[in-house]
Amino acid sequence: MKRGDVSELAGSVGVGAWTAFTVLAVNAVGGDGGPLWGDRSLLTWSLHHRPTMLSALARGVTATGTGAFPYLLVTLAGVLAGRTARQRLTAAALGLACLAGGQALRYGLMEALHRARPPRVDWATAASGWSFPSGHATTAALTAGLLVIALTLRAPRGGTALRVAVGCWGALVGLTRVYLGVHWFSDVVAGWLFAVGWLGLCLCVTAHWLPAACLAPPAPQERAPQDPGRGGRSHPA
Repeated sequence: MKRGDVSELAGSVGVGAWTAFTVLAVNAVGGDGGPLWGDRSLLTWSLHHRPTMLSALARGVTATGTGAFPYLLVTLAGVLAGRTARQRLTAAALGLACLAGGQALRYGLMEALHRARPPRVDWATAASGWSFPSGHATTAALTAGLLVIALTLRAPRGGTALRVAVGCWGALVGLTRVYLGVHWFSDVVAGWLFAVGWLGLCLCVTAHWLPAACLAPPAPQERAPQDPGRGGRSHPA
């Protein structure tokens, strides 16, 4: 796809995700901030399906959605996306800026919206702060999206299974927050929508503003023509 087409598509997807996020936010915090459709039933289901091993596995998965791990993955995405040292440094810096900026904006929204978490008695892991949108779901979805973009740039015609695995990890981190009882499902959906909207905006701006040479593959070196019949030797006089 051309850079203009990428910018337009990313912008359109971002606007759609932001619109859906706004509608969900109005419904989630417009009243008393209580559970929405399906929130309570999913929490009730999780309370009755928490064997020790599965709960421990969920806590392990949920831990990958915060801390240094997402930033390490985004740095790896930058290394994968570039083909030269300069391109890798540029891609990693852009990815880290996207993730950090998204984190800051998401935190500001959480503080502004002030939605309470599910009852503490139902928690199966530690949590802090407000509930909407889910920080783990947002971070994991942003990280997964950046990795998928990097893998697509590196291997446009291959790596489908790896991209699907990365996407599943990003979704699974969010679902563990519901399973462990520290978020409503609508918090997690809001985190996914926020991530798609922010990633769409970042990709739109990057595709429109970033010089093509920064991430373009290096031009192949030209070779001096040779005589195919004599291996480059001069013809006899």
